[in-house]
Amino acid sequence: MMQLQTVFGSAASLIGAGGIIAWRFHETRRAVKVRGIVLPPLGMATGFAMFAAPQMRIPVTWGLIAFLVGAGIFAVPLARTSRLEREGDAVMMRRSPAFLAILLVLVAIRFALRSYIDQFISPLQTGALFFVLAFGMILRWRLGMLLEYRRLIDRPQSV
Repeated sequence: MMQLQTVFGSAASLIGAGGIIAWRFHETRRAVKVRGIVLPPLGMATGFAMFAAPQMRIPVTWGLIAFLVGAGIFAVPLARTSRLEREGDAVMMRRSPAFLAILLVLVAIRFALRSYIDQFISPLQTGALFFVLAFGMILRWRLGMLLEYRRLIDRPQSV
């Protein structure tokens, strides 16, 4: 049973990563709006309901460390390889050519860490821990984008 959970968790992580990569590239074709910046972390926040199940619970210190690692380490390369630019009245996302490589490296690191951590705690707790890590990463990245968006919108257009 434990092996099945690990395989399922790994497969779900890879499918999720593929979906995120596809979504990120689709995002560069449309103008960025506040709603598009804010909704992903808000939607993801509903995942915290998993902690209602006792088998998903982790110590608060583990969760805090995971959140800080996500926000302090994993969010940095994402923020540095994506920026917003104003084009007329629209704000567009511009990604560095290195963005895809960095995203794939982050997925590989998370996958390797998950496999290692699975040896010490249950796969459900590992999933919960990595959810908190991902939430920290997404929240910091999106807050940075929101601040940059506000700065671009508030700045008068140059003629």
